[in-house]
Order: sequence, then C-alpha cells, then structure tokens
Amino acid sequence: MASTDLTLPQAIAAIPTDRRLMGLDLGSKTIGVATSDRTRMIATPIETIARKKFTQDAERLLAIIAAENIGLIILGLPVNMDGTEGPRCQSTRSFARNFARLSPTPVVFWDERLSTAAVERMLIQADASRAKRDEVIDKLAAAWILQAALDSLR
Repeated sequence: MASTDLTLPQAIAAIPTDRRLMGLDLGSKTIGVATSDRTRMIATPIETIARKKFTQDAERLLAIIAAENIGLIILGLPVNMDGTEGPRCQSTRSFARNFARLSPTPVVFWDERLSTAAVERMLIQADASRAKRDEVIDKLAAAWILQAALDSLR
C-alpha cells in the first residue's frame, strides 16, 4: 500500500530516476491527468477522465501508470484560500487512501489553490471558446499542478 504522507522531496528520493511523475486534478465530475517528461522538467496534459465509479476511475489511472512508467502521483489538494481544509480536501484524501489500496505508486499532495482559475484565465486570454475550455481545463489544471511541483524541485 502506498503512503500519502510523504513530502515531495522524500517521495522523489524514493523512486527510480527513470520513472515519470503524474499530476492529477481531481474534480467531482472529471479527473485531469498530466505526466512529466523523463527528465522531470516539463508537465504535459494528457487526458481528462470522465468520473464514473471509483473502481472504473482507478482502473484507468492504473492503466496510465503502467503505460507511462509512472513512479509518483502528485495529487492536487483543494485547500481553501485561508489554508483550511474543507469537504473537497476530505474527498481528495479519501480518494488517495482508496487508491493506495490498489497501487504501490506513492501519492504526494500539492496545494492547488487557484490552479483551475489560473488555467481558465489563460484560456480566456487565448480566446478559447467556452466549449473548448470545458474540454481541456481539467487536464491543463493537472499540468499546472504538476509543473508547479516540478519547478519546486529546482
């Protein structure tokens, strides 16, 4: 069973250097997924998973982990603006605990405050239509979360 109480530097030190990282933006309706390159410098959005049941969502994530040689999951934690944790954080932590029962891949939480809002502003500035924004925002938010974590390692 994977631990969810590691810090990012601890988790990075514990995984093989050839393993990539995966960023997740966990929403109530979708899961945005991003992966790092092999050098762990660049986050790339890869998929938005439409949430169904936990088991189906987990199966898709496990398939991505296997296909992409993932060694660590960076899971966005939706902390309130005042730093407190509300129901969305509890749901995210519960998801991580349940997922840890299915996969040995360690999970590290990353404060994702304003990630979706920042990505939405960027898409609006790029003149993306509302439909296009809805289609890509979750995987771009996952990339935003993962890139912030990668940048913190430098």
